Amino acid sequence: MTVALTIFYDGGCPLCVAEMRHLQKLDTAGNIAFENIYEADFCERFPQIDQQQADRILHGQTGEGDMLFGLDVTYRAWVLVGKRKWVAILRWPLIKGLADIGYLFFARNRYTISRLLTGQSRCDSCNIDRRHHE
Repeated sequence: MTVALTIFYDGGCPLCVAEMRHLQKLDTAGNIAFENIYEADFCERFPQIDQQQADRILHGQTGEGDMLFGLDVTYRAWVLVGKRKWVAILRWPLIKGLADIGYLFFARNRYTISRLLTGQSRCDSCNIDRRHHE
């Protein structure tokens, strides 16, 4: 089965995993595949994805093979689960640049932000239920 989007996420970040879990619950059509960049065989299965770059900024790949980064991945995922109205503002021309700067700040500081919001900066076993797409 070809998916519309594969998201390459940080499986050690509690906030990142929480968003992926939420997206997965909403993805009843199975349009999105979720790939933890820290799985043992990740580099073998996805040699085209630079793991270090994917750790710095969210990566996504469309079903057609096009790469998306940062909020473009987030936007595409939320559109695919029918929640475009929640994120449409992030891609409006006057807001896009500021939103992207905000995202980059979050990406660089996600472990600290996670610790402040959840009490946990990293986790060893944060993972989503992969059975949804296998």
